Parts: sequence; structure tokens; C-alpha cells
Amino acid sequence: MRGVRVATGVLKYVGALLAALVIAGGTWADEAVTDTSETVDKEEEATKLAKETQNPVASLISVPFQNNFNFDDGPRHVTQWILNVQPVIPISLNDDWNLITRTIVPIINQPSLASGVDSAFGLGDINPSLFFSPAKPSKFIWGIGPTWTMPTATDSMLGAGKWDAGPTAVALTMQGPWVIGVLANNQWSFAGWGDHSVNAMLVQPFINYNLDKGWYLTTSPIITANWNADDSDVWTVPLGCGVGRVFKVGKQPLNVSLAAYDNVHTPVDGPQWQLRFQVQFLFPK
Repeated sequence: MRGVRVATGVLKYVGALLAALVIAGGTWADEAVTDTSETVDKEEEATKLAKETQNPVASLISVPFQNNFNFDDGPRHVTQWILNVQPVIPISLNDDWNLITRTIVPIINQPSLASGVDSAFGLGDINPSLFFSPAKPSKFIWGIGPTWTMPTATDSMLGAGKWDAGPTAVALTMQGPWVIGVLANNQWSFAGWGDHSVNAMLVQPFINYNLDKGWYLTTSPIITANWNADDSDVWTVPLGCGVGRVFKVGKQPLNVSLAAYDNVHTPVDGPQWQLRFQVQFLFPK
């Protein structure tokens, strides 16, 4: 019950914060200006920046704080919370190529899933990725490189205890208000002290439709496959959508989004649905 109360309190906080940030977002496009052209420029700037945030290999420094709430997890139907801190740093290699670094640092609150199973809170396994991507823009954008996972978890409940590595790739296109693409990777364990080997795939299709004043509609379900699991437990397949907005608080551009996903297929005793709330700090050139 403690996990349920904590989750309820956190969700109320998320809702209040989202409402406050959306209201504050009016400082970007709705601030009082006498020049109509200036207002239009601010709205176009917000929409352009929103599209950049939806491109995983854009030349844009950003630091997302992605809160993931996984509901009805395990026999006790608890709520797992994962905060992914995901700094993205682009590096210009030359006139033709960029290197995009993306690192996922998870902070996890894992309640006890069943009788006799401990709860845990702390750092999970850190997952860096590198994408080599053409520097010159085109309608078809892509990046490819390595990804790996380090056994940095502070508790055995929060990580696999394995070193993993594999390829990762992203491809997308921007057509008018649409940003459509997919990110994928597969990792295999090659060292470590965990009891089970890792052979896992992640596929994240994303579809974004950009509206006026930095608003956008989004769907970006994270589909995973554990190839070492029993047949019925291999896939986690969420379906859902959400809404977001790019705006400024003072001079700081932010990207805030909220989305919900129903797990139409999940392993036995896996979470039944997800809520994703993200605040992303943007540092455009």
C-alpha cells in the first residue's frame, strides 16, 4: 500500500507541475508584444525547436528527465518508478559527419513485487549510445553506431549484473508537420556476475504531429523483446499516445510531454500500463 500511496502522490505532483509549466509556456508565444511579426517568429521558433527535439540525432544539446511509471507490476500490482536522465550531446567530427552521444542514467524505485522479495531504490545500469550521422540535412535522416550497458546498479534488484553491447540505429523523415521514424538496438551480454545472460532487443517507433505555438501530438511506445525468456514472456508491446509542448521559462527553452501506454502484450506478472512524463532542458545553438 505504501507504493500505491507514493505513486498517487507523485502523480498528483506530476499533474500540478505539468499544468504549471503549460501555463508558463505562454511566455514563449503569447507574451505581450506589439509587433505581429515578432509573435509569428516566436511561434515558428517554438515549432522548429519542437521538431529538433523529436530527432534523436539532431545537433541539439538536451538533458531530458523522463519519468516512467509502470503500474500493476508483479503479483502485488505495485507501481515501479524509473527516472531516466538522458543527456544528449552532439559532436561535429567534420563537415560531413556528426557524432551524437546519448546516455541513459536510470534511477529506480522498485517496490517489493511479491512476498519474500525485497524492495530497492537506487541507480540502475547505465546505457550509453553513439550515433554517427551525416551532418548535411536531408529529408531522410539516419544514424548508426554502438550501444552498451554497464553493470552500475547499486542493488541486484535494479540491474542484470552484466556487461552488454550491440548495434543501434535510428532512421526518420520530416515531412511538413510530421516527424516519423524508428530507433532500434539489440544487446548481448559478454561479461559480468549476473545469473542470467542477456539477449534483448528494443524498438521505439515514433510519430509526432506538430501544431502551432510549439504544441505537438506524439506516440513513441518502447517495444522490447527478451529473446532468452519463455515464448509467452518475450515481448512487451505498449500502445498509446500523448501531448507535449516546447516553450520558455524565462530564457530557458523546455520540452514537456505527457503520454500513457497500455501494454497490450506483457510477460506474466509484468506491468499492465505505463505513464511517461518528461521535462527536457534544451540548449540550442
